[in-house]
Amino acid sequence: MKILLLCKKFPFPLKDGESIAVHSLSRALHELGCEVSLLAMNTSKHYFNIEQGIPPELSHYRRIQTVQVDNRIRLSAAFFNLFSSDSYHIARFESAAYAKRLTEMLAEEDYDVIQLETLYLAPYVPLIRSKSEALVVMRAHNVEHEIWERMVRQSKPGPRRWYLRHLTRKLKAFEERFLNSYDMLAPITLRDLHIFRNLGCQIPAVVTPIGLNADDYQPDYGSFRSPPSISFIGSLDWMPNLEGLEWFLAEVWPQIRRKYPEVELHIAGRNTPAHLFNLRQPNVFIHGEVPDAARFISAHSLMVVPLLSGSGMRAKILEGMVLGKVVISTSLGLEGIGARHKQEALVANDAAQFLQALDYLFRKPARFERMGRQAQEFAEREYNHTAIARRLLAHYQTRIVAEVQP
Repeated sequence: MKILLLCKKFPFPLKDGESIAVHSLSRALHELGCEVSLLAMNTSKHYFNIEQGIPPELSHYRRIQTVQVDNRIRLSAAFFNLFSSDSYHIARFESAAYAKRLTEMLAEEDYDVIQLETLYLAPYVPLIRSKSEALVVMRAHNVEHEIWERMVRQSKPGPRRWYLRHLTRKLKAFEERFLNSYDMLAPITLRDLHIFRNLGCQIPAVVTPIGLNADDYQPDYGSFRSPPSISFIGSLDWMPNLEGLEWFLAEVWPQIRRKYPEVELHIAGRNTPAHLFNLRQPNVFIHGEVPDAARFISAHSLMVVPLLSGSGMRAKILEGMVLGKVVISTSLGLEGIGARHKQEALVANDAAQFLQALDYLFRKPARFERMGRQAQEFAEREYNHTAIARRLLAHYQTRIVAEVQP
Protein backbone atom coordinates (compact mmCIF):
# COMPACT_ATOMS: atom_id res chain seq x y z
CA MET A 1 0.00 0.00 0.00
CA LYS A 2 1.30 3.44 -0.96
CA ILE A 3 0.55 6.14 1.59
CA LEU A 4 1.26 9.86 1.36
CA LEU A 5 1.38 11.78 4.63
CA LEU A 6 0.65 15.51 4.58
CA CYS A 7 2.02 17.43 7.58
CA LYS A 8 1.79 21.06 8.64
CA LYS A 9 5.32 20.92 10.13
CA PHE A 10 8.42 18.86 9.52
CA PRO A 11 7.99 15.97 12.01
CA PHE A 12 11.47 16.15 13.50
CA PRO A 13 13.08 16.43 16.01
CA LEU A 14 10.93 14.04 18.02
CA LYS A 15 10.35 16.44 20.89
CA ASP A 16 6.64 17.22 20.69
CA GLY A 17 3.45 15.21 20.61
CA GLU A 18 2.61 15.86 16.97
CA SER A 19 6.04 14.78 15.70
CA ILE A 20 6.01 11.68 17.91
CA ALA A 21 2.50 10.77 16.75
CA VAL A 22 3.44 11.11 13.06
CA HIS A 23 6.74 9.30 13.48
CA SER A 24 5.51 6.30 15.46
CA LEU A 25 2.61 5.56 13.12
CA SER A 26 4.52 6.11 9.88
CA ARG A 27 7.37 3.88 11.04
CA ALA A 28 4.96 1.13 12.07
CA LEU A 29 3.14 1.31 8.73
CA HIS A 30 6.51 0.95 6.98
CA GLU A 31 7.35 -2.06 9.16
CA LEU A 32 4.04 -3.61 8.08
CA GLY A 33 5.05 -3.34 4.43
CA CYS A 34 3.64 0.02 3.34
CA GLU A 35 5.48 2.53 1.18
CA VAL A 36 5.15 5.79 3.11
CA SER A 37 6.02 9.18 1.60
CA LEU A 38 5.97 12.56 3.34
CA LEU A 39 5.07 16.05 2.12
CA ALA A 40 5.67 18.45 4.99
CA MET A 41 5.49 22.18 5.42
CA ASN A 42 8.75 23.56 6.72
CA THR A 43 7.35 26.48 8.66
CA SER A 44 8.97 29.56 10.06
CA LYS A 45 7.85 28.55 13.55
CA HIS A 46 9.22 24.99 13.42
CA TYR A 47 11.91 25.31 10.78
CA PHE A 48 14.19 22.34 10.11
CA ASN A 49 17.33 22.77 8.03
CA ILE A 50 16.78 20.01 5.51
CA GLU A 51 20.05 20.90 3.74
CA GLN A 52 21.90 19.16 6.58
CA GLY A 53 20.45 15.91 5.31
CA ILE A 54 17.62 13.59 6.27
CA PRO A 55 17.98 12.32 9.86
CA PRO A 56 18.49 8.54 10.03
CA GLU A 57 15.40 8.30 12.25
CA LEU A 58 13.34 9.15 9.16
CA SER A 59 14.84 6.48 6.90
CA HIS A 60 11.54 4.60 6.86
CA TYR A 61 10.06 7.16 4.45
CA ARG A 62 10.38 6.19 0.79
CA ARG A 63 10.33 9.84 -0.21
CA ILE A 64 10.45 13.14 1.71
CA GLN A 65 9.48 16.49 0.24
CA THR A 66 9.32 19.82 2.09
CA VAL A 67 7.92 23.24 1.22
CA GLN A 68 8.86 26.39 3.08
CA VAL A 69 5.79 28.12 4.49
CA ASP A 70 5.84 31.42 6.35
CA ASN A 71 3.10 30.93 8.94
CA ARG A 72 4.11 33.73 11.29
CA ILE A 73 1.27 35.62 12.92
CA ARG A 74 1.04 39.05 11.30
CA LEU A 75 -0.89 41.84 12.97
CA SER A 76 -2.24 43.22 9.70
CA ALA A 77 -3.50 39.82 8.53
CA ALA A 78 -4.99 39.07 11.95
CA PHE A 79 -6.76 42.44 11.95
CA PHE A 80 -8.30 42.11 8.48
CA ASN A 81 -9.33 38.55 9.26
CA LEU A 82 -11.72 40.03 11.82
CA PHE A 83 -13.91 41.08 8.90
CA SER A 84 -13.79 37.69 7.18
CA SER A 85 -15.62 34.43 7.82
CA ASP A 86 -12.38 32.51 7.23
CA SER A 87 -10.50 30.95 10.14
CA TYR A 88 -7.20 32.71 10.77
CA HIS A 89 -5.89 29.54 12.43
CA ILE A 90 -6.34 27.68 9.14
CA ALA A 91 -5.41 30.51 6.75
CA ARG A 92 -1.85 30.60 8.09
CA PHE A 93 -1.29 27.13 6.58
CA GLU A 94 -2.76 27.79 3.15
CA SER A 95 0.18 27.95 0.74
CA ALA A 96 0.22 28.17 -3.04
CA ALA A 97 3.73 26.63 -3.04
CA TYR A 98 2.55 23.67 -0.97
CA ALA A 99 -0.48 23.18 -3.23
CA LYS A 100 1.82 23.23 -6.28
CA ARG A 101 4.17 20.61 -4.83
CA LEU A 102 1.22 18.43 -3.82
CA THR A 103 -0.17 18.67 -7.35
CA GLU A 104 3.19 17.60 -8.76
CA MET A 105 3.46 14.61 -6.42
CA LEU A 106 -0.05 13.45 -7.29
CA ALA A 107 0.84 13.69 -11.00
CA GLU A 108 4.10 11.78 -10.54
CA GLU A 109 2.59 8.70 -8.92
CA ASP A 110 -0.61 7.16 -7.63
CA TYR A 111 -1.27 6.68 -3.92
CA ASP A 112 -3.72 4.36 -2.21
CA VAL A 113 -4.13 6.58 0.85
CA ILE A 114 -3.50 10.27 1.48
CA GLN A 115 -3.38 10.83 5.22
CA LEU A 116 -3.80 14.37 6.51
CA GLU A 117 -2.07 14.91 9.84
CA THR A 118 -4.31 17.44 11.66
CA LEU A 119 -7.15 19.71 10.57
CA TYR A 120 -4.76 22.32 9.15
CA LEU A 121 -4.35 20.22 5.98
CA ALA A 122 -8.12 20.14 5.27
CA PRO A 123 -7.99 23.10 2.82
CA TYR A 124 -6.15 20.79 0.39
CA VAL A 125 -8.95 18.19 0.21
CA PRO A 126 -10.62 19.72 -2.90
CA LEU A 127 -7.26 19.73 -4.69
CA ILE A 128 -6.64 16.09 -3.75
CA ARG A 129 -10.10 15.09 -4.98
CA SER A 130 -9.43 16.74 -8.36
CA LYS A 131 -6.07 15.02 -8.86
CA SER A 132 -6.30 11.63 -7.15
CA GLU A 133 -8.53 8.63 -6.53
CA ALA A 134 -6.79 7.88 -3.23
CA LEU A 135 -8.61 7.31 0.04
CA VAL A 136 -8.53 10.65 1.90
CA VAL A 137 -8.09 10.21 5.66
CA MET A 138 -8.04 12.86 8.38
CA ARG A 139 -5.94 11.85 11.36
CA ALA A 140 -7.33 14.24 13.93
CA HIS A 141 -4.72 14.79 16.65
CA ASN A 142 -7.19 16.93 18.60
CA VAL A 143 -10.64 18.42 18.48
CA GLU A 144 -8.96 21.64 17.44
CA HIS A 145 -11.63 24.14 18.43
CA GLU A 146 -11.95 22.51 21.87
CA ILE A 147 -8.36 23.50 22.72
CA TRP A 148 -9.21 27.12 22.09
CA GLU A 149 -12.59 26.98 23.83
CA ARG A 150 -10.81 25.82 26.96
CA MET A 151 -8.24 28.58 26.67
CA VAL A 152 -11.06 31.11 26.34
CA ARG A 153 -12.57 29.82 29.58
CA GLN A 154 -9.19 30.14 31.34
CA SER A 155 -8.64 33.71 30.04
CA LYS A 156 -9.51 36.80 32.04
CA PRO A 157 -12.33 39.01 30.71
CA GLY A 158 -11.10 41.66 28.30
CA PRO A 159 -10.07 42.25 24.66
CA ARG A 160 -7.83 39.18 24.51
CA ARG A 161 -10.61 36.90 25.64
CA TRP A 162 -13.03 38.47 23.14
CA TYR A 163 -10.52 37.99 20.32
CA LEU A 164 -9.79 34.37 21.25
CA ARG A 165 -13.53 33.62 21.36
CA HIS A 166 -13.97 35.22 17.93
CA LEU A 167 -11.15 33.11 16.43
CA THR A 168 -12.44 29.97 18.11
CA ARG A 169 -15.93 30.32 16.68
CA LYS A 170 -14.54 30.51 13.16
CA LEU A 171 -12.22 27.57 13.76
CA LYS A 172 -15.14 25.49 15.03
CA ALA A 173 -17.24 26.40 11.99
CA PHE A 174 -14.38 25.29 9.71
CA GLU A 175 -13.86 22.02 11.60
CA GLU A 176 -17.57 21.18 11.44
CA ARG A 177 -17.85 22.10 7.75
CA PHE A 178 -15.11 19.66 6.74
CA LEU A 179 -16.12 16.76 9.01
CA ASN A 180 -17.75 14.73 6.24
CA SER A 181 -15.42 15.76 3.42
CA TYR A 182 -12.96 12.93 4.09
CA ASP A 183 -13.38 9.23 3.30
CA MET A 184 -12.36 8.23 6.80
CA LEU A 185 -11.65 9.85 10.14
CA ALA A 186 -8.83 8.62 12.40
CA PRO A 187 -9.28 10.48 15.70
CA ILE A 188 -6.60 10.03 18.30
CA THR A 189 -8.98 9.14 21.18
CA LEU A 190 -12.40 7.54 21.60
CA ARG A 191 -13.52 10.65 23.46
CA ASP A 192 -12.65 12.80 20.44
CA LEU A 193 -14.60 10.44 18.18
CA HIS A 194 -17.70 10.87 20.35
CA ILE A 195 -17.34 14.66 20.06
CA PHE A 196 -17.00 14.47 16.28
CA ARG A 197 -20.07 12.21 16.06
CA ASN A 198 -22.07 14.69 18.14
CA LEU A 199 -20.96 17.45 15.76
CA GLY A 200 -22.44 15.51 12.85
CA CYS A 201 -19.61 13.30 11.58
CA GLN A 202 -21.11 10.38 9.63
CA ILE A 203 -18.12 8.92 7.80
CA PRO A 204 -16.31 5.70 8.83
CA ALA A 205 -13.84 6.18 11.67
CA VAL A 206 -11.18 4.24 13.55
CA VAL A 207 -9.56 5.47 16.76
CA THR A 208 -5.80 5.72 16.15
CA PRO A 209 -3.98 6.80 19.32
CA ILE A 210 -0.34 7.71 19.65
CA GLY A 211 1.72 4.55 19.82
CA LEU A 212 5.23 3.89 21.05
CA ASN A 213 7.85 1.25 20.44
CA ALA A 214 8.82 0.17 23.95
CA ASP A 215 12.18 -1.06 22.62
CA ASP A 216 13.15 2.60 22.12
CA TYR A 217 12.84 3.29 25.85
CA GLN A 218 14.84 1.84 28.74
CA PRO A 219 13.19 2.35 32.15
CA ASP A 220 15.53 3.31 34.98
CA TYR A 221 13.96 2.22 38.24
CA GLY A 222 17.16 3.14 40.03
CA SER A 223 15.97 6.75 40.06
CA PHE A 224 13.53 5.74 42.79
CA ARG A 225 16.50 5.09 45.09
CA SER A 226 17.62 8.73 44.74
CA PRO A 227 16.00 11.70 46.49
CA PRO A 228 12.65 12.39 44.76
CA SER A 229 12.62 15.12 42.14
CA ILE A 230 9.91 16.36 39.78
CA SER A 231 10.14 16.96 36.05
CA PHE A 232 8.05 18.98 33.63
CA ILE A 233 8.70 18.73 29.91
CA GLY A 234 6.71 20.10 27.00
CA SER A 235 6.90 22.54 24.11
CA LEU A 236 6.54 25.94 25.74
CA ASP A 237 5.51 27.70 22.55
CA TRP A 238 2.22 25.77 22.81
CA MET A 239 -0.12 27.90 24.88
CA PRO A 240 -1.76 25.13 26.96
CA ASN A 241 1.65 23.89 28.15
CA LEU A 242 2.83 27.35 29.18
CA GLU A 243 -0.52 28.18 30.77
CA GLY A 244 -0.49 24.99 32.85
CA LEU A 245 3.14 25.39 33.91
CA GLU A 246 2.66 28.99 35.02
CA TRP A 247 -0.41 27.98 37.03
CA PHE A 248 1.59 25.17 38.66
CA LEU A 249 4.44 27.52 39.57
CA ALA A 250 2.08 30.13 41.03
CA GLU A 251 -0.50 27.96 42.79
CA VAL A 252 0.96 24.51 43.42
CA TRP A 253 4.73 24.76 43.77
CA PRO A 254 4.73 27.13 46.79
CA GLN A 255 2.63 24.63 48.75
CA ILE A 256 4.85 21.70 47.75
CA ARG A 257 7.90 23.73 48.70
CA ARG A 258 6.56 24.50 52.18
CA LYS A 259 5.80 20.86 52.97
CA TYR A 260 8.66 19.18 51.07
CA PRO A 261 11.50 21.76 50.95
CA GLU A 262 14.04 19.21 49.73
CA VAL A 263 12.14 18.37 46.52
CA GLU A 264 13.45 19.87 43.25
CA LEU A 265 11.46 20.87 40.17
CA HIS A 266 13.20 20.59 36.79
CA ILE A 267 11.59 22.27 33.77
CA ALA A 268 12.49 21.56 30.14
CA GLY A 269 10.83 22.63 26.94
CA ARG A 270 11.33 23.81 23.42
CA ASN A 271 11.18 27.59 22.97
CA THR A 272 11.20 28.31 26.70
CA PRO A 273 10.27 32.00 27.13
CA ALA A 274 12.80 34.41 28.62
CA HIS A 275 10.74 35.16 31.71
CA LEU A 276 11.07 31.54 32.83
CA PHE A 277 14.85 31.66 32.51
CA ASN A 278 14.73 34.72 34.75
CA LEU A 279 12.61 32.92 37.33
CA ARG A 280 14.11 32.90 40.78
CA GLN A 281 12.34 30.28 42.87
CA PRO A 282 14.13 27.96 45.31
CA ASN A 283 14.79 24.47 43.94
CA VAL A 284 13.35 25.31 40.50
CA PHE A 285 15.76 24.61 37.61
CA ILE A 286 15.07 25.76 34.04
CA HIS A 287 16.83 23.62 31.43
CA GLY A 288 15.34 24.99 28.20
CA GLU A 289 15.35 22.58 25.27
CA VAL A 290 17.14 19.36 26.23
CA PRO A 291 18.97 17.18 23.68
CA ASP A 292 17.45 13.93 24.96
CA ALA A 293 13.92 14.03 26.37
CA ALA A 294 14.00 10.39 27.51
CA ARG A 295 17.22 10.95 29.48
CA PHE A 296 15.73 14.06 31.10
CA ILE A 297 12.55 12.23 32.09
CA SER A 298 14.50 9.23 33.38
CA ALA A 299 16.60 11.40 35.69
CA HIS A 300 13.56 12.23 37.85
CA SER A 301 11.16 9.99 39.72
CA LEU A 302 8.05 12.12 39.14
CA MET A 303 6.56 13.87 36.13
CA VAL A 304 3.88 16.56 36.44
CA VAL A 305 1.41 17.43 33.67
CA PRO A 306 -0.66 20.36 34.97
CA LEU A 307 -2.73 20.99 31.84
CA LEU A 308 -5.79 23.22 32.17
CA SER A 309 -6.68 23.30 28.46
CA GLY A 310 -5.93 21.24 25.38
CA SER A 311 -7.38 18.21 23.60
CA GLY A 312 -6.31 14.86 22.20
CA MET A 313 -3.49 12.87 23.85
CA ARG A 314 -0.27 13.84 25.59
CA ALA A 315 2.64 11.92 24.07
CA LYS A 316 4.93 12.99 26.90
CA ILE A 317 2.68 11.19 29.41
CA LEU A 318 3.03 7.99 27.40
CA GLU A 319 6.79 8.49 27.22
CA GLY A 320 6.94 9.05 30.98
CA MET A 321 4.93 5.88 31.56
CA VAL A 322 6.93 3.68 29.21
CA LEU A 323 10.06 4.96 31.00
CA GLY A 324 8.57 3.78 34.29
CA LYS A 325 7.99 7.20 35.84
CA VAL A 326 5.19 8.21 38.20
CA VAL A 327 2.95 10.71 36.42
CA ILE A 328 0.81 13.25 38.30
CA SER A 329 -1.59 14.88 35.89
CA THR A 330 -4.84 16.78 35.78
CA SER A 331 -7.84 14.84 34.52
CA LEU A 332 -7.65 16.86 31.32
CA GLY A 333 -4.01 15.91 30.82
CA LEU A 334 -4.90 12.22 31.04
CA GLU A 335 -7.79 12.46 28.57
CA GLY A 336 -7.52 9.68 26.01
CA ILE A 337 -5.20 7.63 28.21
CA GLY A 338 -6.99 5.02 30.27
CA ALA A 339 -4.64 5.11 33.26
CA ARG A 340 -6.30 4.61 36.65
CA HIS A 341 -5.77 6.84 39.65
CA LYS A 342 -3.33 5.30 42.17
CA GLN A 343 -2.68 2.40 39.79
CA GLU A 344 -0.81 3.63 36.69
CA ALA A 345 -0.89 7.38 37.46
CA LEU A 346 -2.09 9.96 39.97
CA VAL A 347 -4.82 12.49 39.16
CA ALA A 348 -4.75 16.00 40.66
CA ASN A 349 -6.89 18.93 39.56
CA ASP A 350 -5.96 21.61 42.07
CA ALA A 351 -3.14 22.53 44.42
CA ALA A 352 -4.54 20.52 47.32
CA GLN A 353 -4.82 17.37 45.19
CA PHE A 354 -1.25 17.72 43.88
CA LEU A 355 -0.10 17.90 47.49
CA GLN A 356 -2.23 14.88 48.39
CA ALA A 357 -0.65 12.94 45.52
CA LEU A 358 2.81 13.64 46.92
CA ASP A 359 1.63 12.72 50.42
CA TYR A 360 0.35 9.40 49.04
CA LEU A 361 3.80 8.60 47.65
CA PHE A 362 5.93 9.89 50.51
CA ARG A 363 3.94 8.02 53.17
CA LYS A 364 4.99 4.73 51.57
CA PRO A 365 8.06 5.23 49.33
CA ALA A 366 7.66 1.73 47.89
CA ARG A 367 4.68 3.10 45.97
CA PHE A 368 7.04 5.05 43.68
CA GLU A 369 8.52 1.99 42.03
CA ARG A 370 5.31 -0.04 42.14
CA MET A 371 3.39 2.63 40.26
CA GLY A 372 6.28 3.22 37.85
CA ARG A 373 6.37 -0.45 36.91
CA GLN A 374 2.60 -0.59 36.51
CA ALA A 375 2.73 2.50 34.30
CA GLN A 376 5.42 0.95 32.11
CA GLU A 377 3.49 -2.30 31.67
CA PHE A 378 0.29 -0.38 30.90
CA ALA A 379 1.88 1.85 28.24
CA GLU A 380 3.66 -1.06 26.56
CA ARG A 381 0.48 -3.14 26.49
CA GLU A 382 -2.09 -0.51 25.47
CA TYR A 383 -0.08 1.78 23.17
CA ASN A 384 2.04 -0.55 21.06
CA HIS A 385 2.72 1.27 17.79
CA THR A 386 2.60 -1.86 15.64
CA ALA A 387 -0.78 -3.02 16.96
CA ILE A 388 -2.25 0.46 16.41
CA ALA A 389 -0.89 0.67 12.85
CA ARG A 390 -2.09 -2.85 12.03
CA ARG A 391 -5.65 -1.94 13.08
CA LEU A 392 -5.59 1.23 10.97
CA LEU A 393 -4.14 -0.61 7.97
CA ALA A 394 -6.91 -3.22 8.16
CA HIS A 395 -9.49 -0.44 7.94
CA TYR A 396 -7.68 1.07 4.96
CA GLN A 397 -7.65 -2.25 3.16
CA THR A 398 -11.35 -2.80 3.84
CA ARG A 399 -12.27 0.65 2.55
CA ILE A 400 -10.11 0.35 -0.58
CA VAL A 401 -11.60 -3.05 -1.45
CA ALA A 402 -15.10 -1.63 -0.97
CA GLU A 403 -14.26 1.29 -3.29
CA VAL A 404 -13.14 -0.95 -6.19
CA GLN A 405 -15.87 -3.58 -5.94
CA PRO A 406 -18.72 -3.14 -8.47
